[in-house]
Amino acid sequence: MSSDITLSAGVRANLLSLQNTAQLMQTTQNRLATGKKVNSALDNPLNFFSSASLGARASDLSNLLDSMSNGIQTIQAGNNGITAVTSLVQQLQATVSQARSDASAGSVTPGTALTLSAATNSSNSANNKLSFSVANGVSVDINVDGGVTAATLTGTTNPATLGTGGTGTINISSADLNGGAAVAVSTLVNGDTMAQVVTKINAALVAADANTTVVASLDSTNHLILTNTSGNNVSIGDAAGNALGTTAALGLTNGQTSTDGVVGTPLTVDQIVAAVNSHASLAGQVKASKSVGGFLTLQNLTTAAVDVTGLTGAAVTGAVTDTQTLAAGAGGGLSSVRQSLLNQFNSLRSQIDKATGDSSYNGVNLLNGDTLRLNFNENGTSSIDVQTKDAAGNSFAINSTNLGIDAATSGQFVDNAQLDTLSADLTSALTTLRTQASSLGSSLSVVQTRQDFTKAMINTLQTGADGLILADTNQEGANLLALQTRQSLSTTALSLSAQADQAVLSLFQ
Repeated sequence: MSSDITLSAGVRANLLSLQNTAQLMQTTQNRLATGKKVNSALDNPLNFFSSASLGARASDLSNLLDSMSNGIQTIQAGNNGITAVTSLVQQLQATVSQARSDASAGSVTPGTALTLSAATNSSNSANNKLSFSVANGVSVDINVDGGVTAATLTGTTNPATLGTGGTGTINISSADLNGGAAVAVSTLVNGDTMAQVVTKINAALVAADANTTVVASLDSTNHLILTNTSGNNVSIGDAAGNALGTTAALGLTNGQTSTDGVVGTPLTVDQIVAAVNSHASLAGQVKASKSVGGFLTLQNLTTAAVDVTGLTGAAVTGAVTDTQTLAAGAGGGLSSVRQSLLNQFNSLRSQIDKATGDSSYNGVNLLNGDTLRLNFNENGTSSIDVQTKDAAGNSFAINSTNLGIDAATSGQFVDNAQLDTLSADLTSALTTLRTQASSLGSSLSVVQTRQDFTKAMINTLQTGADGLILADTNQEGANLLALQTRQSLSTTALSLSAQADQAVLSLFQ
């Protein structure tokens, strides 16, 4: 707004300089007071908004640090739970070991023996085993027949000539070959080696019957052998029954027939007894013996009934339709030591689920299969899911059931073999726990690494943001001192300019 007051040019120039100096002093003082050279978008729009963007990202990452810190504590809580469970499983293993070493368990009186009324073993290739159903649902098979003996036809070696005219045909027959029809081998020629004879015979057999069990081969002395592994006999000849020059050359007579293969001789009572008593899975479970009359006797050495398939009350048949039950024994109760250890085992086992249930942090329990998701950047494109998983990658809750640790029974603690199995199960559980602890440790390492990275990133962003807007206080202080000096000089100059205007007053004195 213009003024009606008229100032001289000198005064007006000095006044303008003084006003500019005052404005600069105000700006400098504001920078010193706030510590910033850019306090608003009006000061420097580019620096102001760039700094705000960097500061906002640093603030977002700072918020993520809190979740990372909570995540680390959650993982550590899960690891604490695994450590506690591991200790409990080790105590369970020690309990089983103590029970195993205790020799004061009650003895078992074997059950009533089952003695067959005959020494007959009528088993064959189809019905050929005794099956014992023992503890823990285990089935133990004992083969009681001798298998099938193949029928074999053997000739001599004479590859020099294979019949009049250099050609000849041989017919090979067997009940199970080519539907019983003879197979003609007509490709043999004069001068064939024995190896070539074998190759041509086998080719003709397979061509006639893809499922044939008749095979030609050579023995160590180059003799031709025809073998039928089905046990049926093998014969050789020609359709007319004439003398075969070819077979004569091979050392085989027209119409020559092998002996029928037979089912192997069924095991004797002594052999069955030896097979049963030598089987590791039946040790301490079933005892076999031979009665005075030469009959098979089986006796149950445990306190649980044992079913035996493949025999009747009279004889061994090997058939799955014939089953007898070996009566359970008596006694064998737990000693006071093993009973105490059994109670201790089940008490410790119950603590496993309690320990895992108490391993939560901030509402997340990794040992129950919960998933902990942690974001590592402000837009959520970098993250980690922490969860206990099985070998297939599925969620795996750590508890007594999933670790394969069931409540122990008196039957387990009275039986040393079952105690050994229980100990092996506990060893497997420890392996699982170590695997899960390793997985959580790996996840914890990742989170801690990203936490340190985020802290460093926040510092970098904040430093960059401050570099755009913070003032150099040393420089601004020097600027203020210079402006104060300029202000004093401007004031003096203004005073001198005014004095020149005051000279006109002397004319009125």
